[in-house]
Amino acid sequence: MKIKKFISMSPKQFLMVLVPMVVVGLFVSVSFNKVTEGLIRKNVIERARSYVDSVNLSCDSYLSGKVKSLEMVNTVALSTRSRSAVERCLMDAASVNADTTFFFATVEDSSDGGFFVSSDGWELDYGTDISSMDWYQTAVDAEGLAGGLARYDEHFADNVMFLTEAVYEDDGSVYAVSGFVVALDYFADATSGVLISDNSISETINTDGTYISNFNKDYVLSEKYFDHSKVSKRFDETEYFDGDEKFLIQDDNYYAVKRFINYPWFIVAEGPVSDFTGDFNKWFSITIFVTILLIIVCVVLNMVSMDKMKKAERVLGDKLHAETLNLATATKENAATSQDQSASVKEMVATMEDTNTLSESISVKIKDVSAVAHKTSSDVIAGVSSLEQNVKKLHEIFDANQNTIKGIKALGEKIENIWDIVTLINSVADQAKIIAFNAELEASSAGEAGKNFHIVATEIRRLADGIIDGTKEIKSRINEIQQSSDSLILASESGTEKINEGCESAKELELKFESIKNASEITATSAEDITSIIQQQAVASEQMLATLKQIATGVENFTQSTENISSAAQVVQEIAQELSAQKNSANVEKPNE
Repeated sequence: MKIKKFISMSPKQFLMVLVPMVVVGLFVSVSFNKVTEGLIRKNVIERARSYVDSVNLSCDSYLSGKVKSLEMVNTVALSTRSRSAVERCLMDAASVNADTTFFFATVEDSSDGGFFVSSDGWELDYGTDISSMDWYQTAVDAEGLAGGLARYDEHFADNVMFLTEAVYEDDGSVYAVSGFVVALDYFADATSGVLISDNSISETINTDGTYISNFNKDYVLSEKYFDHSKVSKRFDETEYFDGDEKFLIQDDNYYAVKRFINYPWFIVAEGPVSDFTGDFNKWFSITIFVTILLIIVCVVLNMVSMDKMKKAERVLGDKLHAETLNLATATKENAATSQDQSASVKEMVATMEDTNTLSESISVKIKDVSAVAHKTSSDVIAGVSSLEQNVKKLHEIFDANQNTIKGIKALGEKIENIWDIVTLINSVADQAKIIAFNAELEASSAGEAGKNFHIVATEIRRLADGIIDGTKEIKSRINEIQQSSDSLILASESGTEKINEGCESAKELELKFESIKNASEITATSAEDITSIIQQQAVASEQMLATLKQIATGVENFTQSTENISSAAQVVQEIAQELSAQKNSANVEKPNE
């Protein structure tokens, strides 16, 4: 049943449902793929970097102990120049490093007191010139610890590596060459002990690009790395082994190269990126499958929703058709009612016009009465205003007199302060006289040396006496000023009482005029209120008249609108019929369920 409904959808409707879901699914899948690829590439690089660092440290740790033992041998050899002492040191070094052969060879041959000793009984043929040995020349050229000499050696019957060091005299000449030999199998074990991934390849490369270690032992010291690695498509040998570490991904393979910490060899690693993408491909496939499944589910749900929407549209179309029929009938009835209302409103307009004319006549008569009341009120207001001015002046005189009294009292207070100052001056003068008296006594006891000081003390005492006489005169003058100030205060207070009596009389007169003014204002206000009421009635009548005219116009417009609505209802009815016919046609075209 559902499938038949889906088939009935038009191709456009089906694409509108399907395309957005497909676009979202593709976007999610592509985005997930890109992000995951970036994370995988980063993980591959980090795994390769961690691996080569681990191998580098392991090999360096393996060789550093042997190098320290070799340095101890060289120190003993230079200090003792004894074959037996050097041989014991070599044996001690070999006992600590069981998989290593140590040797020491002087430049001078045995005929001149030179010697060659080793930790495992290895000896050179008699008369052999050690300067012709490749490990000797490597050490001298390096001017220090030299590594990288790897070859097959008949004495050891294996592929080995020589690490040698030149031992110098104080004058800079070469005294001997010492060194140790290790099997290349150690480097193969070190590089293959830990894999970066299941199908990774890790090797150690010599300075000339040949394999020091390889899973195929036939390649060791015979084949070159660049002849077998795909990295040669991007780099040449010199650029790749320039000493800088490199970590890259190319053509679905990852590559890594890093030089040893203290030696001129290289650790290389490579492998397919697919070792890291196996789980990703599985989860990516699951994600794609789930996304497609979700798209199908969403499409089915959308189709079901659209089918329900179609049914709802059909029901709404039928309801719309029925309601338009009711609307058309109602609009016709409203049109008839509005015509009757329009006639009634016109009769009310004529009645209101007559009432408005009568109200205007009454308003003119009331205005005359109001004018007379206003004239009386204005005269009374003018009299009250004059009386208020007189009272105001009396208050101003009263305030001025009060300010004068306050000023005289303030002057009295300041005179009191002067008394304090005069008392202070007298006290200072008395102290000065005492000081002058004491000074005269001291000057007298000092004899001839205090003569001048005695004169100064006498003058100070005379000055103090003059100050005391002056303060007595100041006190006399202050007493006279205080007596005059007290007389002024008494006179001012008497004037203030007279002013208060005048103010009280003026206030009583003001109250009587105020009563007359209030009566006049009440009369004028009543006349104005009557005039205002008549005017408001006239305005209200005009507004009612205007409103009735608007109602009449609105009824006419409503009648016209009702006719327009009736026409529109007929159009909507035709649309509903057409919509219903289309739905019925769609039902007929559907297969029988």
